[in-house]
Order: sequence, then structure tokens, then C-alpha cells
Amino acid sequence: QVQVVESGGGLVQAGGSLRLSCAASGTIINIKTMAWYRQAPGKQRDLVASVTSGASTNYLDSVKGRFSISRDNVKNMVYLQMNSLKPEDTAVYYCYVAAQRDRSGIYFQYWGQGTQVTVSS
Repeated sequence: QVQVVESGGGLVQAGGSLRLSCAASGTIINIKTMAWYRQAPGKQRDLVASVTSGASTNYLDSVKGRFSISRDNVKNMVYLQMNSLKPEDTAVYYCYVAAQRDRSGIYFQYWGQGTQVTVSS
């Protein structure tokens, strides 16, 4: 099995910064995509940023220029550096990993338990 664990959430004032970390562990042959999603109360879960194994990145329009995603393929970790935080960034942030756990060629989707980010005005 594969476990995904996030860390780094917390309370920060508007304009501040936070760095989220996510570690994938277990039986992992290869990881294709790693990403961060977020979900605010009463809203759908949205993709915030993603990074492929080839280092291609994609960002939600509202975070472009403020957030940066990166990954460490040796450690199977993904990071989200969040700068110039705004109250509307408040949400539970979830780590997503698409990983192979055997040689079948099939990728499975794994989610972390979520970490709360609260930005006060």
C-alpha cells in the first residue's frame, strides 16, 4: 500500500507565507503526478497546483505568481510554497499522488488526510 502524509499547515496573517510538505511512502515503483488540492467549507475540491514526473507544472489561476510547487523524486515528496497569502486561500489542503505500486502499468490515486491552512485578515 501507499501512504500519503501532509504537514506544514497552520494559521498565518494575510501577506504571510507557509510551506506545505507531502511524503509518499510504501510500495512505490513510480510516481507520475503529484499535486495539491484545496477545499473550503461548502465548496468543491479544486486543483491548486500539480507537477508531473517530467517537472511540468500547472497552477490555479488565482495562485499563479504566489504559489510554487516542487517535488523531490528521490524522497517521493512534494512541496507547496505559498507566499502573499490571502484570506480566500483558507482551506483544507490535500496532497494527491498518482503512483504505480507494481509492474502492471496501472497508476492508482492516493490522497492525504489534509492539512488546514487559515489566513487571517
